[in-house]
Amino acid sequence: MFMSISTTGTAESPASDLGFLLHKHPGKVQRFSTSHGEAHVFYPEAGDELCTAALLLDIDPIALVRKGRGKGRGGSPDFALAQYVNDRPYAASSLLAVALRTVFRTAMKGVCEARPGLAEVPRPLRISLPAVPANGAGESGGPAMAARLFEPLGWQVEASAIPLDEAFPEWGESRYVRLELAGTEVRLADALQQLYVLLPVLDGAKHYWVAPDEVDKLLAAGAGWLADHPEQALIARRYLSRRWALTRRAMERLELARLAEADDREVEEIDNAVDDSADDSVDEAVDAAASGTAAAAAVGDGRPEQPEPAAERKASLADQRRAAILAALGEVGAARVADLGCGQGELVGALLKDARFTEVLGVDVSARALSAAARKLRLERMSERQAARVRLVQGALTYTDARLKGFDAAVLCEVIEHLDLPRLPALEYAVFGAARPSAVVVTTPNVEYNVRWESLPAGHVRHADHRFEWDRAQFRSWAERVAATYGYTAVIRPVGPEDAEVGAPTQLALFRIGTAPEPAPTPTADPTPTHDSTATDDRTFTDRTSTDTTTTPEGGETR
Repeated sequence: MFMSISTTGTAESPASDLGFLLHKHPGKVQRFSTSHGEAHVFYPEAGDELCTAALLLDIDPIALVRKGRGKGRGGSPDFALAQYVNDRPYAASSLLAVALRTVFRTAMKGVCEARPGLAEVPRPLRISLPAVPANGAGESGGPAMAARLFEPLGWQVEASAIPLDEAFPEWGESRYVRLELAGTEVRLADALQQLYVLLPVLDGAKHYWVAPDEVDKLLAAGAGWLADHPEQALIARRYLSRRWALTRRAMERLELARLAEADDREVEEIDNAVDDSADDSVDEAVDAAASGTAAAAAVGDGRPEQPEPAAERKASLADQRRAAILAALGEVGAARVADLGCGQGELVGALLKDARFTEVLGVDVSARALSAAARKLRLERMSERQAARVRLVQGALTYTDARLKGFDAAVLCEVIEHLDLPRLPALEYAVFGAARPSAVVVTTPNVEYNVRWESLPAGHVRHADHRFEWDRAQFRSWAERVAATYGYTAVIRPVGPEDAEVGAPTQLALFRIGTAPEPAPTPTADPTPTHDSTATDDRTFTDRTSTDTTTTPEGGETR
């Protein structure tokens, strides 16, 4: 098994600098032990104008077969076809990829202590691989696959199929290709990382069991190039030996990294929808505070709340919120619903229990949240008919997404307060402007109600990730502005136990596209005050028998 790396240079930047980059002296032949044989590094030529480093991997086929026994699906299928006579010692595959990592580990990290900064300088490289398996396995293999994998990375690819036997051309071509890669400005570390990933991908098999830590290896070696590769799905699938659970995990993490980079944020900042600590306490504490029980303090300091007797148990605020959302969706006659920012899938589960909703889409930026939702919903155990009603997809709500178009309604349940205020207009356009469902339901905390929560310190928001919490006037003003901007009408409703002074703990806005609002009731001589004591718009009233507040698109002042 053979591979060579060549570079050119000048007197000012000699090609022999390749020895510094690889950490292998051009004047020596060096030998390294690997798990399946011996690796030799030597330089056929090393001058200022041209330098070539060669890696020769001498595989012991008997040791390879013995170590490959009992590997299950992780072993190469060739082992089952040929025990001691096989092509593994000669064709570049995962064996060579592992040898690259063993022999050139420091070079793959882009480290050169002897010549600081040298590893960061791109240089012309030419990589030769005399025999590479390019097994299609149901996909287009051969030279075409080599081009699909390497050309998007900027390589000039020369790939030619090797005949089964040159003496008998009628036998056709083998599954092996002769591969030459040429790049004008390439960092050596990037080239080695790409080979480490793509050689097993070309082969479509590995000589060892593919464990979950292979996802970490793939993402580490693919940093900086895999997320933008047009064949990233094929690469992940074949690198992970078609283990679908691992492939799905890799794709979710790649998408999360892409979204984090687009927002110029760390992955941890946006993949926070699942709190590893006990985080189900917010709504419970609000419920406890509203009912005057001592459970609020217990929840606030992390102690579990003692369950109430069945006869006395009341619907939680989360239950009341979901019921209000379902009622609003039923009111507009929605059948196809998108839950935007679905978290761990509580609302998705409630929607699936209602036969009125024929299609449910759950969207969240957090891969961990989507995995938790899939487990809670038991997607893998659903009947085929039920599973056809639901999809969970990863996406950022601050970017337009064609998958969100065409729905009867979209729900933003306790979502907007998790965005930085400067990012909120992007969400508004993505949902109301681009996706443009017939109806949108938005819920968010009412900050005025926080004073009724005894365990919440003054001035604190209900959740550490909340970027803001609005009072009723601020929420109404925002809803009016969005409705006027995008051609909707908005109805504001309280959710949860109402307090005469501070209102309800949650506020809900129901947006309808192009629908005139219902006429406001005519006030009597002694009209009932609105829920927002600070409101001054005389076109907004609350009827004694109704908790709905109706706003016209042109009404209200934009804040």
